[in-house]
Amino acid sequence: MPESSDTPVLDLLANMTQASIAASSLDSETLMVARLAALVAVDAPAVSYLVNLEAGADVGVDVERVRGVLAAIAPIVGTARVAAATGKIVEALAIELETLELEGGE
Repeated sequence: MPESSDTPVLDLLANMTQASIAASSLDSETLMVARLAALVAVDAPAVSYLVNLEAGADVGVDVERVRGVLAAIAPIVGTARVAAATGKIVEALAIELETLELEGGE
């Protein structure tokens, strides 16, 4: 029987993200930068940033690269979208910290 997870939905989203990376012809870092830009453009929820930023970090997308993407797309998507995305990224980091605390409490 497979091991049960405390975060089955997040695990599913992470698996979907990894499958997308494997199916793309882009290199992993470029793919994750494109996904980040798309998340901002569609006003994605914080959990989408959580999954994609984790995957991005795994392939070398660092904080400076995220800032660079936000600055690059601001003239296209607008400052309100970039400001909203920044808030959702902070929320995603808070979710990650809470998840890590839950995992550490086992």
